[in-house]
Amino acid sequence: MRFWQEGQSLLYKHGYETVMITPWGKNALRVRATKYPRFTENDWALEEQVLAAGNVEIVTGAGEAKVTNGRLCIKVDASGIMTFYRDGKKILKEYHRDYDQPSCRESRCLKIRGREYKAIVGGDYALKVRFESNDKEKIYGMGQYQQSYLDLKGCTLELAQRNSQVSVPFAVSSLGYGFLWNHPGVGNVVFGKNYTEWEAKATKQMDYWITADENPAKLLENYTEVTGRAPALPKGLLGLWQCKLRYRTQEEVLGVARKYKELHIPLDVIVIDFFHWTRQGDWKFDEEYWPDPKAMCDELHAMGTKVVVSVWPSVDKKSENFAEMSERGLLIQTERGAIQTYDFQGDCLEIDVTNPEARAYLWEKCQKNYYAYGIDMFWLDNAEPDYGVYDFDNYRYHLGSALEVSSIYPKLYAKTFYDGMKAAGREKEILHLIRCGWAGSQKYGALLWSGDVPSTFESMRDQLAAGLNMGLAGIPWWTTDIGGFMTDDVKEEAFRELLLRWFEFAVFSPILRMHGDRGPHDIKPLSDKEWGGGSLYTGHENELWSYGEEAFDIMKRQLELRLSIKPYVEELMREASDTGAPLLRTMFYEFPQDAHCWEVEDQYMFGGKYLVAPIFALGQREREVYLPAGSWKNLADGQLLEGGGNVLCAAPLERIPVFERVK
Repeated sequence: MRFWQEGQSLLYKHGYETVMITPWGKNALRVRATKYPRFTENDWALEEQVLAAGNVEIVTGAGEAKVTNGRLCIKVDASGIMTFYRDGKKILKEYHRDYDQPSCRESRCLKIRGREYKAIVGGDYALKVRFESNDKEKIYGMGQYQQSYLDLKGCTLELAQRNSQVSVPFAVSSLGYGFLWNHPGVGNVVFGKNYTEWEAKATKQMDYWITADENPAKLLENYTEVTGRAPALPKGLLGLWQCKLRYRTQEEVLGVARKYKELHIPLDVIVIDFFHWTRQGDWKFDEEYWPDPKAMCDELHAMGTKVVVSVWPSVDKKSENFAEMSERGLLIQTERGAIQTYDFQGDCLEIDVTNPEARAYLWEKCQKNYYAYGIDMFWLDNAEPDYGVYDFDNYRYHLGSALEVSSIYPKLYAKTFYDGMKAAGREKEILHLIRCGWAGSQKYGALLWSGDVPSTFESMRDQLAAGLNMGLAGIPWWTTDIGGFMTDDVKEEAFRELLLRWFEFAVFSPILRMHGDRGPHDIKPLSDKEWGGGSLYTGHENELWSYGEEAFDIMKRQLELRLSIKPYVEELMREASDTGAPLLRTMFYEFPQDAHCWEVEDQYMFGGKYLVAPIFALGQREREVYLPAGSWKNLADGQLLEGGGNVLCAAPLERIPVFERVK
């Protein structure tokens, strides 16, 4: 084993593999390995800060070495196996069962290595990286997966983007470390009981980053320092966002906004969803139904309402822009078979935003056809991108094969509009509503929503786990479709109860947003044409007044509650921008020394002040809530309670249990 030092990096060579360990940020180290002659220049998620400021030590000896950056140390033995320490205590070790590991000679015949490369014929490598499993360890983060599990130990997760699945490969361990798999390609991770295994289907090198610190808040601070933090949130966005499946015309949008004004209900944002356009890839309003977008925006702005418009990356072959984009190579390619990649309402390909030229082209169209009219923000839908079939081995991007780079697509989609709006100079503070993201998306103003999820209580429960783990993966701006997206029958009483419970949960989330496809689809389209803004179906009404007088009164009072805490939410947004702290916080994030808080998964903290206990069952009118030690005020009646155990709380239809932390 040969060790040497280059700058602040420790390097060693083991057979055909070269390993580099580099201090990278606070209490953190970046680990890379390759079988190629040199490392790539891709930093992927690690774009913000490169080398540590100090407190770095590299020691090499006879057949072993170690590198220390603050509280984190990696020791390398004579076989090239790495062990990780926080403040001198072991937290992680590579899983290795081969001949050259004296410490595990009983397992030498297994021939399992901690870093396993499998050559792809004529190409790069598939890679598996394994670590010893730690008993009783809990693992969180990793973005958004549609499941109820908050603790991911024992879970197998696909490292790939899908509608409602957002892979952000940063894990937070209860042992006091955070781990970023710094590879934007497709793979899997298994947080097994016997070992942890990270897999890349195709890569040129191994690349991960690890930090160690005293609590989850410090880990998030270290992580977002090197991947980026959310910008300051634009003002006037923390009240009600109004949306439905489709507002089909300019007059429908204005009619809804005017009614909110008549009812003296503040409307911060209204959203114009899909198929307001002529064809996918035209990126413009259909003039038949949207004759004067500027006048529409001017009137909405006069009412204090900002305007969001939906943009899809799909390009119909019949789009006015398709021929040029195809000729210039701005679309995602297929490796075999038909060139089509998406088939909803058209024969479509998708723009390749990993290509800077394609990003510039897309922004040019959207600036001319939307932004110039006064559109304030963009809804970047289908941002995974959504494919007709998720055959990742069949797609190729400007940056490489989809297997190697596709997870970064939504981040670069957000960057397209962030860079464009910033260059336009009209706004310093930028936000995009987007359906997907990757590590570092937060710095491009990404407000993630949880995708097209079912309208069920089970799905609502999944969204809590999704939002909490998304925050622990470094993306603090997150929201859901209130009531879920896919509603079979909007008139069902059970759905109305679900909607109210979801609304009450959303009051204590970063963004309060009404949206959903309110079935059944029995509303006749505006046009018999096969294309254009009048050709597609729409859902039923989805405004606060759409569900009867009782539901309207409850949502109106809940909105008043939300408006009363807007100054507090603004403080949380500033904190997210300053430190990377999420708004939705697990109980252990705020109370890391309370062992029971690491077990509670059905309640959460909204910032450091409010404890929120949603209702996840039809007909439920009470629930147990765990109050950590300290004093807590019940928001419903002002009663003060001492924490340190469970309390049984009333949960009438008009509210969920919420407690204010009294310091």
